[in-house]
Parts: sequence; structure tokens; C-alpha cells
Amino acid sequence: MFFWIVIAVLTAGVAGLLLAPLMKAIPDAPEKGEDEAAVYRDQLQEIDRDLAQGLIGATEADYARAEIGRRLLAVSDGRAAAAAAEKAAQRKHRLTTAFVVLCPPVIGLAGYLMLGQPGVPDQPLAARLENPGNNIALLIAKAERHLAQNPQDGAGWDLLAPIYFRSNRYDDAEAAYRNAMRILGETPQRLAGLGETLVASNQGIVTEEARAFFEKAAAADRDNMRARFYVALGFEQAGRKAEALSAFEAIAKDSPPGAAWEQLVAQHIAANRPADAPKGTPQLGNPTGADIAAAEGMSSDDRQAMIAGMVASLEAKLKDDPKNIEGWLRLVRSYKVMGQDEKARQALQTGLTTYPETSDEGRRLVALAREMGLSGGSLQ
Repeated sequence: MFFWIVIAVLTAGVAGLLLAPLMKAIPDAPEKGEDEAAVYRDQLQEIDRDLAQGLIGATEADYARAEIGRRLLAVSDGRAAAAAAEKAAQRKHRLTTAFVVLCPPVIGLAGYLMLGQPGVPDQPLAARLENPGNNIALLIAKAERHLAQNPQDGAGWDLLAPIYFRSNRYDDAEAAYRNAMRILGETPQRLAGLGETLVASNQGIVTEEARAFFEKAAAADRDNMRARFYVALGFEQAGRKAEALSAFEAIAKDSPPGAAWEQLVAQHIAANRPADAPKGTPQLGNPTGADIAAAEGMSSDDRQAMIAGMVASLEAKLKDDPKNIEGWLRLVRSYKVMGQDEKARQALQTGLTTYPETSDEGRRLVALAREMGLSGGSLQ
């Protein structure tokens, strides 16, 4: 009952504030028309006196009376129009007053009945924390209160850490992740979560500490492509392009066809590949250390001949043993890097005859073709 009394008082107060300007009386229009009519009536009496004294003739008196009568009629019409305008203003004033009095409380009451809970008594903070519903702020407050009383509850820290992260409370998220790992131990999810928190708190920079956490997460779960991506990104940001390229290529190799990150990884591969990639050997046929050392002392033509020989050797091995998906992937990539797109397409088609596009290996070939802008099979 007290609630409704407060609502009534507040409504009356608001209505009073809105009505205050409207309660002022409308000022009466000046009685100018009445004054003019009195003047014209006096003029009629003067005409009668002048006629009685013989100062004017009867004809002149009639003309004068007619003119003054016309002016009296005009004054009367003006007074009638002013009275009508005053009545209209008063009617509008009454309508505005009724609207101000009725509309706010009606709208407010209807809205409260639709959205509010009149029958629910007021709850103190403690009671609201016990039943926070979908209120994120109350959920966090409830968890924080619980953890303040039970600091060794690892599950609570584990639950709260990602909530802090999504709320951009990175310092709190870092502390929560560290507490969860201290109490419950390290898992790929906790390691990657802490790594992402450190990256976010450092404006997107993968620090050495963050990369170490991602490396642990990736080592424990090779399917955690997000952690592996951050490892590769850390190498890239540190200027270790060869390691970054190798890590990004490994992600591309292990990713399912059509993965959401496929295009992003391909961009990083292109960004980290050396400008003289066609002259190098690491991307072509997986040469040995001796091959690489020998290539460093060769001329450009000799190096190209060496690469061509390695690719030809790989192609010959695949003809003898076509059941080698890694070999087909290297062959297609090698021809593309060498700028021989037609041979790359032929290698792709040959590989797809061994591994149909519907197979896992075939999908990897198709994904590579799309990444490198080739056509083949159903891609044509």
C-alpha cells in the first residue's frame, strides 16, 4: 500500500509542475470596441442637437446618422469575433489541462503494470544476489562475494575468469585464471584463456609470457587452432618469420576445408613468405640441411636447376607411389611457387584422381587450390 501512496504523491507532484504554467488566467482582451461604440452614440446625440437648433438640415442629419450607424455595426462585428476567439482559446486551454492531468499517470501506470512486478516486495542487495537472474553485474557480484569467503574454490575462479574477460576486466581475468590454474591445475582452455587475456591487456601484442602459455595449450591439444594461431602470431610479431611461416603452414595443413580462419591464415602465410621464395628450397621439396647449405653457395641459375630437379624427383616418386597426400600437397605448392601454374593444375588433377574431392585428403587438395588461386576438379 505504501508503494501506491508514494506513486500517487509523485504523480500529483509531476502533474502540478506541468499544470503550473497552465493555471495562469488568460488575460482579457482590451475593451477597445466598447469605447468606440460609446463615441459613436455620443455623435448621434450631437446630430440630434444640431438638427433641433437648425445648425444642419434634415438630409444632412440622415446622411450623418447612416455613416455613424455603419461604424457602430462594424464595431459590433469586431467584438463578436473577439469573443469567439476567446472562447476557442479557453476550450484549447481546458483540453491541454486535461491531457497533462490524465496522460502521464495513465501511461506510467500502464507501463508499470506491463513491465513491473507490483506484487513483489522490495529486496535488499543480499536477496537480489541470491537470485540474480540474467543480470550480469549481479552474477559477478554474487561470484565475487562467494570467492571472498571461499578463496580456494577453483571452480569459482574458473567460472569467473572468462566472464571478466568478456567484460574487458583484464586484470581481474588474469588473476582469476592464475588462481584457477594454481588450485585446479593447467588445462589447454585455462592456458589459452590466460594467454588471450595477456594479449588483450597488451593491445594485441603476443608477449613472450603469453606465447609460452599458448605453446603449452597447443602442445596439450593440437586441435586448439586458436592457441596455435597465437603462437604463430607471436613469432611473426617478434620478427621470427621463418618460424611464423612454418607455424602458419602447419595450421593450414591441419585445418578442415572451409575453416573460418582459412583466409586469415593464408594472408599470414603470404606475409611471412620470403620475397625470393621461388629461389629458396624450404617451401618446395623438404630438402635436407645439406641441400640448403649447398644451395646457399650456388648461382641463381644453379639454384633454380636444383629446385627443378627436386620437384621432378618428387613428381617421379608420386607416380610410383601416388598414395602420399603430403607429397601431392608439396608438389602443387612447389609448382605454384615456381610460377608454373599449368603444371600445378595438372598435379592437382592427378592428385584428385587418387584422392576424390569427397575424401578428407581430396578436401585438403581442394582447400590448397583455393588458397593458391588454382582451379581443379569441381573448382573449374
